[in-house]
Amino acid sequence: MKTHQKFHIEPNTRQAGQAGRTGNAASPSRSAAAGWALVIGIIVIAANLRAPLTSVGSLIGTIRESLQLSGAWAGVITTLPLLAFALLSPFASRLARRFGMETVILVSLAVLAAGIVIRSAAGAGALFAGTMLLGLSIAVCNVLIPALVKRDFPAKVGIMTGVYSVSMNLCGAIASGISVPLAHGLGLGWRGALGCWAILALAAALLWAPQARRRPKPAGQAQPSAAGAPRTSLRRSALAWHVTLFMGLQSLVFYVSVAWLPEMLSERGMSTAAAGWMLSLLQFAVLPFTFIVPIIAAKMKNQRPLVVLTVLLYVTSIAGLLFGGNALIPFWMILFGIAIAFAFSLAMMFFTLRTRSAHEAAELSGMAQSAGYLLAAVGPTLFGLLHDATQSWTLPLMLLLAASLLILVFGWFAGKDRYVNDSR
Repeated sequence: MKTHQKFHIEPNTRQAGQAGRTGNAASPSRSAAAGWALVIGIIVIAANLRAPLTSVGSLIGTIRESLQLSGAWAGVITTLPLLAFALLSPFASRLARRFGMETVILVSLAVLAAGIVIRSAAGAGALFAGTMLLGLSIAVCNVLIPALVKRDFPAKVGIMTGVYSVSMNLCGAIASGISVPLAHGLGLGWRGALGCWAILALAAALLWAPQARRRPKPAGQAQPSAAGAPRTSLRRSALAWHVTLFMGLQSLVFYVSVAWLPEMLSERGMSTAAAGWMLSLLQFAVLPFTFIVPIIAAKMKNQRPLVVLTVLLYVTSIAGLLFGGNALIPFWMILFGIAIAFAFSLAMMFFTLRTRSAHEAAELSGMAQSAGYLLAAVGPTLFGLLHDATQSWTLPLMLLLAASLLILVFGWFAGKDRYVNDSR
C-alpha cells in the first residue's frame, strides 16, 4: 500500500490507530508530517551511535596518564562497548517484539545518557562501568534502526541507510576532532569532553518520545512480516554467518582505528590535537560514501564488485601507513576512511538486502552484531598488547592487513544475490 508522500510509512504501524478512531485513513499532510518526524528522529538517534565512542580515541593518552592505565587496559575502553554489543544484540529484536521498537529505542537513549554521565564521574571503575552501560544502549539502537528503516521505508532502504549513516559518521568525526580542544582548550578535562555528549543523547530522547507514544501495540509488531513468514534459525544459514563475519571484521578494523590511530600518530611525531584531527579527517572522508554506497548497492544485483573495491582501498591505505612517511598521512587517512565507509555501508545493506522482512532483518542484524562485535572486541585489546610487547606499530598494522583480506573472503560470499533463509 503506497501513499503520495516522499517517505512511505506503513499504515499498519503508523496510521492504523488513527484510522481505527476516525474510520478514515490519516490525511496526507498529517502522514507527511509524521514521516518527516520519523526521519528526523532517526537522524538524531544515529548521531548518538558513534560520537560517545569516537570521542575517546584522541584522549586515550590523557586518560591513560590520568588513571595510570596500561596499553591493554586502555584498549579495554574501546573493547567494552563491543562486548556490550555482543551481549545484548541478540535480545534487541525480542525486546522490540515485546515492548515495541519505538519504546525500546527511547529507553535505550535514556540509558545512553546515564552511561555517558557515569563514565565521566570519577575513577577507572566509573569509566569502565559507564562505558559498558552506554555500549548496551548503543547495541539496541544498532540492531533496531536498520529494521525500522526496512519496516517504514521499504522502497527507500538505500537512501535512508545513507541518511542515518552520514549522521552517525558526521557526529563521530566531529567528536574525534573536538575532544582535545574541549578537554584542553576549554579546560573541561577529559571527563567534561566525554560527558558533554549526554546532552545530545537527552535531546534525541526528547525528539523520539512522540514516536514511542504513537507506536503500535507490541502484539502487532510481533508479526514477522506482511507475508507472514515463520521464524527461522539464522544460525543454520551459511549466508548469515558470511554477513556476520564481514560485519565483525569491518568493525574490528574501525574500532582499532578509533582506539589507536591517534596514539600511533602521536608517537610518530604529531601533536595530540593534530592526531585527533587526522582521525576526524578519516571520518569526514567516510561521509559522502556512506550516503552514496548504500544507494549504489541497492541498485546492484550483487555487491561483489563493491567488496573488491573496499579491500583494495583497505590494503592500499594500511600499507601506506605501514611503509610510508608522515608527509602522506592525510592521503592515507582519506583512503582508509573511504574503505571504512564502503565496508560499513555494505554491512548495513546486507541486513536488508539479504532478508525478506523487517523481522528477519532485525534477527540478522542482532546475530551479526552479536557474534560480529564479539570478534571485533578482540581487536583494540590485541592491538594494545601487540604494541606493548613489540614497542612498534608494525605487527599491529599487519593484523589490520590480514583482517582486510578476510573481509574480501566473507564479503565475496555475502555479496551474492540471495536470502539468508534460502541458503540453509
